[in-house]
Amino acid sequence: MISGLPPETLVTNNPHESMKPCILLTNDDGVNSEGLWAAYDALSEIGDVVVCAPATQQSAVGRSLSIFEPLRVNTIHRGDIIAYAVGGKPTDSVILALFALGVKPDIVVSGINIGENVSYEAITTSGTVGAALEAANHGFPSVAFSLQIEDQKEKFDDARHIADRFSESKGVVRSVISHILEKGFPSFTHVINVNIPSVITGGYEITHLAEHLFITGVEKRLDPRGKPYYWINGPLITDAPEGTDVHAIHSGNISITPITLDCTAYAGSNELKKIFF
Repeated sequence: MISGLPPETLVTNNPHESMKPCILLTNDDGVNSEGLWAAYDALSEIGDVVVCAPATQQSAVGRSLSIFEPLRVNTIHRGDIIAYAVGGKPTDSVILALFALGVKPDIVVSGINIGENVSYEAITTSGTVGAALEAANHGFPSVAFSLQIEDQKEKFDDARHIADRFSESKGVVRSVISHILEKGFPSFTHVINVNIPSVITGGYEITHLAEHLFITGVEKRLDPRGKPYYWINGPLITDAPEGTDVHAIHSGNISITPITLDCTAYAGSNELKKIFF
C-alpha cells in the first residue's frame, strides 16, 4: 500500500500481506494522542491500520489546507509500530497518506478526538471531522470518533489521566467499524460522525446536528502593559432538542450522525428563484 519510500519506512501491516481491510487512521490531536492510539488498539484487531496524523495538536482547524508551506513527513515508532507524523493539518495528513504515501484504504477513521464534536459549529470547525470530510471528498468512506469530556481543560492536559475512559470507547470504535465493514456504508452519506458520552448509560442513537455547541462569549483581559487581548469562550450547551447529537450524548447515548459534503440548501432554491427571476 505504501510505495516510493525506503524499506525501513514501510509499515509492517501491509494490507497486501493479509485479507484484512486497510484502515487509514488520523486525527487532529496529534500523532502522540492517547485517543489516536486507543483507536489503533481497537482497529488493529479487525484491520491493517496505517497511522498518518499531524505531528502536533491541530484542534479547531476544520478542513483547512497548507497551501503556502511545504509539508514534511517523519516516521515515528511506538513499539514495533511505524506511524507517519505530518508537519501540517489533519487534511494534509489525509492527502499525503493518499497521494504521497500511496495508501488505498477501505475505510478512513479520524479520532478518537478528546472532546465532543457535535452541532453545526463543531462540524465546520473540527479538525477531526475535517480530516474525515477530506477523505470522503476523495471517495473513501470515513468515520469520525469523538469522546465527550467533562472539563474543557482536559482537552489540553495529559490525556493519560483519562485513559480509563478510552477502554469503553475502544469497544465503540471496534463495533461501529465492524458493522460498517460487514454491512456497508450508508447511501447518501459521506461521513459518519460518532460522539461517545463520557459515561455511556444508553445505546446507539441515530441523530441530526444540533444548532450550537457553545454559548459564544468573549473575555477581555489586559496584558502587563495594559493593552487588551481577548479569549473566545463560553459554556457548553447541555440542553438541545430531542433527536439531536447534543441531546443524545447528554442523555448517555452514543450519537451517530450521517454527514454529507453537499452543503446546498435545496429547500431554499424556490425562494431564490422568486427573488432573482
